[in-house]
Amino acid sequence: MFDKLGQMEERYEELGRQLGDPALLSDQKKFQAVAKQHRDMEPIVEKFRTYRKLRDAIAEAKVMAGESDADMRAMAEEELAELEPKLPVVEEELKVMLLPKDPNDDKNVVVEVRAGTGGDEASLFAAEVFRMYLRFAEQHKWKVEILSESPSDVGGLKDVTAIFEGDRVYSQMKYESGVHRVQRVPATETQGRVHTSAITVAVLPEVEEVDVKIENKDLRIDTFCSSGPGGQSVNTTYSAIRITHLPTNTVVSCQDEKSQIKNREKAMRVLRARLYEVEAEKQHQAQAAQRKSQVGTGDRSEKIRTYNFPQNRLTDHRIGLTNHQLAMVMEGMLQPTVDALIAHDTAERLKVETAA
Repeated sequence: MFDKLGQMEERYEELGRQLGDPALLSDQKKFQAVAKQHRDMEPIVEKFRTYRKLRDAIAEAKVMAGESDADMRAMAEEELAELEPKLPVVEEELKVMLLPKDPNDDKNVVVEVRAGTGGDEASLFAAEVFRMYLRFAEQHKWKVEILSESPSDVGGLKDVTAIFEGDRVYSQMKYESGVHRVQRVPATETQGRVHTSAITVAVLPEVEEVDVKIENKDLRIDTFCSSGPGGQSVNTTYSAIRITHLPTNTVVSCQDEKSQIKNREKAMRVLRARLYEVEAEKQHQAQAAQRKSQVGTGDRSEKIRTYNFPQNRLTDHRIGLTNHQLAMVMEGMLQPTVDALIAHDTAERLKVETAA
């Protein structure tokens, strides 16, 4: 581990020298790539330097503890009592920082929320969960762009697709994929009985054109009139787009914009994300051992969370987490749950890495 850290420090210093070279400024694309690599390495290099200083200070204190002078020994023992417990903590932090990074963590995401079992109640809950994600996005200063939505007759959402853009969105949102179950008394229930409904959430990392190759011959593109909110242009122009990827029978649509060209661009963003997910799923299945180190399987059919409104309780079934502040969670206070999922995922991956 320490050989690897030493090599990383040398590379970090080399990148720093490159950034000081005026010639690099003439190539902005290369400059930004070098700057990003240097910035990404900085936390782990600084932590390694902290570890090394701590280790050297302990070694010096141990030498002092062997001195004949009683005062010197007492001072050294006091210093050792303070420093020695810190060393394994910093070493553990270094191990975590060296874990392989998810290559998608820095990416924007396509979020799809769909009402499942439960009829009107499921559509109402789908709208509430999507609103929860919007509040969560506000806290992180992410930009959200709705691509398509299908309102229900009771004011809920049958389904909604949106792109969340910002800093490390996927790293925070990736644990939301799966089935979300709600238990509560619907507004239409006259006898006060608790009903159970469910929705599905899919969080897909947005990918560039270079990540997924899509041939034009594999696409069927249909245009239709927009429906829902939109003013005078609704049902008057064929601006809405539906794209079918024929080899996989994947269908995406977008009617958010009045421009057919813009709707096509947005629909293609979603299509690329979905096809990337299909390919990633194939790779995951081929690497079953690695999947065991992940929080859940990411399968949409997996029940990941239950929202129990009568008891003001949220339960995440993957890690056995219980939160008795459901009302606050629904207002977007999702960070404690996300942090717990990240911590569990990190601990599991550390176990696998240590055993390897």
